[in-house]
Amino acid sequence: MQKKFVSNLILIILLNLLVKPFAIFAIDAQVQDRVGTDAYGLYFSLLNLSFLFNIVADLGINNFTTKQIAQYPHIVSRYLGKLFSFRLILFVIYAILTMAIGAGIGYRGDELWLLSILVFNQLLVTLIAYFRSHFGGLHLFKTDALVSVMDRGLLILICGYMLISTANSGDFRIEWFIYIQTICYAFTLVLAFILLVAKIGLPKFHFDWVFSLAILRKSYPYTVLILLMMIYTRTDSVMLERLHPNGSYESGIYAKGFRFFDAFFMFAMIFSNLLFPVFSRLLKMNPSGIEPLLRTSRDLLLGGSIIIAFACLLDAESILGMLYRTDIDHTVPSFQFIMWGFVGMSISLIYGTLLTASGDLRFLNRISAIGIVINVIFNALLIPEYGAAGSAFATLVTQTFTSVVQALHCHRKFSIAFSFRELISYSLFAGILLACVWMFPSGKGSLFLFLLTGLVGMIALKLIDLRGLRKTFKENL
Repeated sequence: MQKKFVSNLILIILLNLLVKPFAIFAIDAQVQDRVGTDAYGLYFSLLNLSFLFNIVADLGINNFTTKQIAQYPHIVSRYLGKLFSFRLILFVIYAILTMAIGAGIGYRGDELWLLSILVFNQLLVTLIAYFRSHFGGLHLFKTDALVSVMDRGLLILICGYMLISTANSGDFRIEWFIYIQTICYAFTLVLAFILLVAKIGLPKFHFDWVFSLAILRKSYPYTVLILLMMIYTRTDSVMLERLHPNGSYESGIYAKGFRFFDAFFMFAMIFSNLLFPVFSRLLKMNPSGIEPLLRTSRDLLLGGSIIIAFACLLDAESILGMLYRTDIDHTVPSFQFIMWGFVGMSISLIYGTLLTASGDLRFLNRISAIGIVINVIFNALLIPEYGAAGSAFATLVTQTFTSVVQALHCHRKFSIAFSFRELISYSLFAGILLACVWMFPSGKGSLFLFLLTGLVGMIALKLIDLRGLRKTFKENL
């Protein structure tokens, strides 16, 4: 099982390395540069508002489906048609709720029109994720990998052409970017449906009220969890745009740093998406296999996120300068806080996934609710004076708190002892990186040397256990 996880992880990372960074840094960033910080800041705020209550269109069905199909693969054809019809009803509720909230907090006219298109895009994204949950549950990781990069690949081709063709005139509107996303999501949805039908056959689409209520009773804990997590991870930009006197600009500044966070988060989510069905199956069939897989995935993701955070501390200006030409000095503080928050997010993705697979949702919901309180309080206090930097600091505090509590609870629940050797390894690792930050001068050459030092340090301290990975593959080939 561990060999299957690692081999598919490598494949998916390679696919994502080819597509998603280019989409984020070469397309999304160029769009912001062309439309301006204020226009993009408004879009970023509306986008996060559309994310905020997206769970209403899902109600935890994706996670529930992945777990159930991973444990009982024979049910897939019976679930698909019934749940799909139910999803459409949920979307209508989500759309009405989101548009009402948008109007309630002051959006009007063109702003509400853009929000409505983004809401429709969320329908497409939710349905793609629903079909992908079946691929994950059936352990069709290669198919899932293909679908996961399809929309971004199309975005690169279509939006890239639009950016190049309008380069001389400088005419590019944020609305075009949103419409192009709609086209890409729609094509990906059709492809995902065709691939799933090819695997399980054409389902019968019909609404079953009794069945829907039964699924709802089982999946609602997932709904509450995802809603709470979405609120404390997505309210920052909305509060920033609404509370700060120059909200659109500050939201655009926040978006510049968040773009890096989002890029790395996509790769971190690969771990979570692969781990969830694998943990679900191990809990049912081989609980003893959980600990080595947990430690392997945690060390890879946590070690990598620590390197990234220290690199941003070393030379944030050079990193931001690779992508942006303006507002770099203003972006540095929020960028650094956000990337340190990514360390906490990485821990949560590993331990939170195991706790979700084990069904310990009550605990996760309590911690997420506390996270919301912390996040909203810090945002409300810091945004008016510190803008994007204050909002980013609120993210750092929230992610650190929730991740540490989840890790402690997970080790206690599964009787996984904290290793003194691991504590020493991580302390030495952090000390080495901190020393490099002090010693290395700023610049791209030093940044490359720093990343190389971090990689060597992970291998030397066995945060990347090459011998263990080699043994895993050898035993399973």
